[in-house]
Amino acid sequence: MSKQPDIKKIVRQHLELDRFFAGTAVRTKNKKTQSQISAEPQTAKAPPSNTEKIAERQKELDKIAEEIAAAACCELCKTRTNLVPGEGNPQAELVFIGEAPGADEDAQGKPFVGRAGKKLNDIIASMGLQREDVFIANILKCRPPSNRSPKAEEIIKCLPYLKRQLEVIKPRVIVALGAHAAKTLLQTDESIGKLRGKFHDYCLSPDKPPIKLMPTYHPAYLLRNYTYDTRRKIWEDMQKVMKELGLAGRN
Repeated sequence: MSKQPDIKKIVRQHLELDRFFAGTAVRTKNKKTQSQISAEPQTAKAPPSNTEKIAERQKELDKIAEEIAAAACCELCKTRTNLVPGEGNPQAELVFIGEAPGADEDAQGKPFVGRAGKKLNDIIASMGLQREDVFIANILKCRPPSNRSPKAEEIIKCLPYLKRQLEVIKPRVIVALGAHAAKTLLQTDESIGKLRGKFHDYCLSPDKPPIKLMPTYHPAYLLRNYTYDTRRKIWEDMQKVMKELGLAGRN
């Protein structure tokens, strides 16, 4: 006799996925976000120079953004409305990296602010974090016309700026959003379906320790394919990231 499916378990999994992608998942009660910690009064145990360190890293990131704006290193600077260098916590443990800015990002000069950005915000919230706790960027800093895929020469010219940003931030984990970002960072032709679900080593340089990188589906792909299977896979990927960072887990 075939084993009967556990209906209660299936329903519970569906509800957990719904909460996760609505940004309302259960979090550890005593877990504090980086923004909450930063807002607390400094104690004797807190490094007295932490504020100065944050300010110094932000200054370095601002300098990189100014260099990108002044460089005009490819044709995209002629068609963009605004530069989209990236934004977030200059000492974030978690960095999300996408492919390139879209129309909404180009209009506002900020990464992931359209429909896909709102879905990313939901995912971040469900991890027990806020958008200002992480850093969000793209491989390219300017929008390609008509949202076309980045050209090889554009990636070659723009990628060094992203690497410099990562050297400043020093994240523990990178999440590559979508196939283009994952393939570019990992220098592979493997599909996102094969890359996702496990950590890869991302090396900024031979003399630095690798950063753990988790590829997953892009939020825009999720919006186009809002199925149980797609949501489950992204949910599983983020659970592994949360475990690596010591964030709240889920059953």
